[in-house]
Amino acid sequence: MKTLTALFTAAALTLTAGLAQADVPVDQIPQLVKDGKIKPLEELNQVVMKLHPGATITDSGLDNHFNGYEYEVELRDAKGIEWDVDLNAANGEVLKNKKDD
Repeated sequence: MKTLTALFTAAALTLTAGLAQADVPVDQIPQLVKDGKIKPLEELNQVVMKLHPGATITDSGLDNHFNGYEYEVELRDAKGIEWDVDLNAANGEVLKNKKDD
């Protein structure tokens, strides 16, 4: 019985985590910008590039968290070091800027 309870608990936590963070489909981004819910991605990319001049963006995505939209960017700098940068998509505030280990 304890095993069954543990499995249900794990499943519930996984489901809750999935609801708290969801990838925003690309086709919804222009409307979010138009509604003023997020800054244009070009503007957010400029914030990232100021942190790491000369770097190349290798991946990016917009997530809808329970407390707002977060723009997540992966990039590689001129020395080949990979970085993870997360921004508040509504105001461009840097939430995370760390080397990808």
